[in-house]
Amino acid sequence: MFNVYLSGEIHTNWREEIIELCKKEKLKINFTSPTTNHENSDNCGVEILGPEVENFWKDQKGANINAIKTKKFIKDSDVVVVKFGDKYKQWNAAFDAGYASALNKSIIVIHNDENQHALKEVDASSSAVAKNQHQVVRILKYILEGTL
Repeated sequence: MFNVYLSGEIHTNWREEIIELCKKEKLKINFTSPTTNHENSDNCGVEILGPEVENFWKDQKGANINAIKTKKFIKDSDVVVVKFGDKYKQWNAAFDAGYASALNKSIIVIHNDENQHALKEVDASSSAVAKNQHQVVRILKYILEGTL
Protein backbone atom coordinates (compact mmCIF):
# COMPACT_ATOMS: atom_id res chain seq x y z
CA MET A 1 0.00 0.00 0.00
CA PHE A 2 1.27 3.46 -0.95
CA ASN A 3 1.19 5.98 1.94
CA VAL A 4 0.39 9.65 1.32
CA TYR A 5 0.32 12.28 4.06
CA LEU A 6 -1.95 15.26 3.32
CA SER A 7 -0.60 18.36 5.08
CA GLY A 8 -1.67 21.96 4.88
CA GLU A 9 -4.68 24.18 5.12
CA ILE A 10 -7.73 22.88 6.93
CA HIS A 11 -10.42 25.30 5.79
CA THR A 12 -11.47 23.59 2.55
CA ASN A 13 -12.28 20.01 1.52
CA TRP A 14 -9.23 19.51 -0.69
CA ARG A 15 -8.23 16.32 1.17
CA GLU A 16 -11.60 14.70 0.55
CA GLU A 17 -11.39 15.74 -3.09
CA ILE A 18 -8.01 14.03 -3.56
CA ILE A 19 -9.19 10.91 -1.74
CA GLU A 20 -12.37 10.67 -3.84
CA LEU A 21 -10.52 11.28 -7.12
CA CYS A 22 -8.01 8.55 -6.21
CA LYS A 23 -10.86 6.16 -5.38
CA LYS A 24 -12.40 6.84 -8.80
CA GLU A 25 -9.04 5.97 -10.37
CA LYS A 26 -8.88 2.84 -8.16
CA LEU A 27 -5.49 3.85 -6.80
CA LYS A 28 -4.37 1.84 -3.79
CA ILE A 29 -3.34 4.60 -1.42
CA ASN A 30 -3.49 4.92 2.34
CA PHE A 31 -4.07 8.58 3.24
CA THR A 32 -3.21 10.19 6.56
CA SER A 33 -3.42 13.77 7.73
CA PRO A 34 -3.17 16.01 10.77
CA THR A 35 -6.21 16.69 12.92
CA THR A 36 -8.32 18.92 10.69
CA ASN A 37 -10.76 20.06 13.36
CA HIS A 38 -9.23 23.47 14.10
CA GLU A 39 -10.72 23.76 17.59
CA ASN A 40 -9.55 20.28 18.62
CA SER A 41 -6.09 20.90 17.22
CA ASP A 42 -5.75 24.20 19.06
CA ASN A 43 -7.20 22.99 22.36
CA CYS A 44 -5.98 19.39 22.70
CA GLY A 45 -3.13 20.32 25.04
CA VAL A 46 -5.21 22.19 27.60
CA GLU A 47 -8.16 19.80 27.29
CA ILE A 48 -5.94 16.81 28.04
CA LEU A 49 -3.18 18.24 30.26
CA GLY A 50 -4.94 21.14 31.97
CA PRO A 51 -5.42 24.87 31.50
CA GLU A 52 -2.76 27.50 30.97
CA VAL A 53 -2.88 31.19 31.83
CA GLU A 54 -0.73 32.30 28.88
CA ASN A 55 -1.58 31.48 25.26
CA PHE A 56 2.06 30.67 24.55
CA TRP A 57 1.94 27.67 26.89
CA LYS A 58 -1.50 26.65 25.66
CA ASP A 59 -0.18 26.63 22.09
CA GLN A 60 2.99 24.84 23.19
CA LYS A 61 1.04 21.98 24.77
CA GLY A 62 -1.19 21.59 21.71
CA ALA A 63 1.67 21.78 19.22
CA ASN A 64 3.66 19.16 21.11
CA ILE A 65 0.74 16.71 21.18
CA ASN A 66 -0.12 17.34 17.52
CA ALA A 67 3.55 16.80 16.59
CA ILE A 68 3.37 13.18 17.78
CA LYS A 69 0.89 12.38 15.01
CA THR A 70 2.54 14.59 12.40
CA LYS A 71 6.00 13.12 12.90
CA LYS A 72 4.72 9.54 12.81
CA PHE A 73 2.66 9.95 9.65
CA ILE A 74 5.32 11.93 7.76
CA LYS A 75 7.96 9.32 8.66
CA ASP A 76 5.65 6.54 7.42
CA SER A 77 4.72 8.30 4.17
CA ASP A 78 5.96 7.65 0.66
CA VAL A 79 4.79 11.07 -0.51
CA VAL A 80 3.83 14.20 1.42
CA VAL A 81 1.31 16.52 -0.23
CA VAL A 82 1.35 20.04 1.20
CA LYS A 83 -1.41 22.50 0.29
CA PHE A 84 -1.07 26.20 0.91
CA GLY A 85 -4.45 27.92 0.81
CA ASP A 86 -5.36 31.50 0.07
CA LYS A 87 -7.02 32.57 3.30
CA TYR A 88 -4.39 32.00 6.01
CA LYS A 89 -0.64 31.64 6.26
CA GLN A 90 0.03 27.98 6.90
CA TRP A 91 3.29 28.14 8.81
CA ASN A 92 2.68 24.60 10.06
CA ALA A 93 2.45 23.38 6.46
CA ALA A 94 5.80 24.99 5.65
CA PHE A 95 7.27 23.32 8.72
CA ASP A 96 5.82 19.95 7.62
CA ALA A 97 7.40 20.41 4.18
CA GLY A 98 10.75 21.17 5.80
CA TYR A 99 10.49 18.15 8.08
CA ALA A 100 9.56 15.92 5.14
CA SER A 101 12.47 17.32 3.16
CA ALA A 102 14.87 16.63 6.04
CA LEU A 103 13.64 13.01 6.00
CA ASN A 104 14.23 12.89 2.23
CA LYS A 105 10.53 12.34 1.52
CA SER A 106 9.03 13.13 -1.86
CA ILE A 107 6.92 16.27 -1.62
CA ILE A 108 4.14 17.56 -3.84
CA VAL A 109 3.15 21.15 -3.10
CA ILE A 110 -0.14 22.78 -4.08
CA HIS A 111 -0.46 26.57 -4.21
CA ASN A 112 -1.58 29.39 -6.46
CA ASP A 113 0.72 31.61 -8.50
CA GLU A 114 0.41 34.49 -6.03
CA ASN A 115 2.24 32.46 -3.36
CA GLN A 116 5.08 31.35 -5.64
CA HIS A 117 7.64 33.88 -4.41
CA ALA A 118 6.86 33.34 -0.71
CA LEU A 119 7.13 29.56 -1.14
CA LYS A 120 10.17 29.42 -3.43
CA GLU A 121 12.28 27.49 -0.91
CA VAL A 122 9.48 24.99 -0.30
CA ASP A 123 9.00 24.64 -4.07
CA ALA A 124 12.73 24.09 -4.57
CA SER A 125 12.71 21.11 -2.19
CA SER A 126 9.61 19.59 -3.78
CA SER A 127 9.35 16.94 -6.46
CA ALA A 128 6.40 18.79 -8.03
CA VAL A 129 4.47 22.01 -7.61
CA ALA A 130 0.82 21.62 -8.55
CA LYS A 131 -1.90 24.21 -8.95
CA ASN A 132 -4.79 21.95 -7.94
CA GLN A 133 -5.88 18.58 -6.58
CA HIS A 134 -6.46 17.11 -10.06
CA GLN A 135 -2.78 17.56 -10.90
CA VAL A 136 -1.81 15.80 -7.67
CA VAL A 137 -4.03 12.82 -8.50
CA ARG A 138 -2.54 12.64 -11.99
CA ILE A 139 0.95 12.59 -10.45
CA LEU A 140 -0.05 9.83 -8.02
CA LYS A 141 -1.62 7.80 -10.83
CA TYR A 142 1.52 8.18 -12.91
CA ILE A 143 3.72 7.13 -9.99
CA LEU A 144 1.62 4.04 -9.24
CA GLU A 145 0.60 2.98 -12.75
CA GLY A 146 2.94 4.73 -15.16
CA THR A 147 -0.04 6.00 -17.13
CA LEU A 148 -1.05 9.47 -18.13
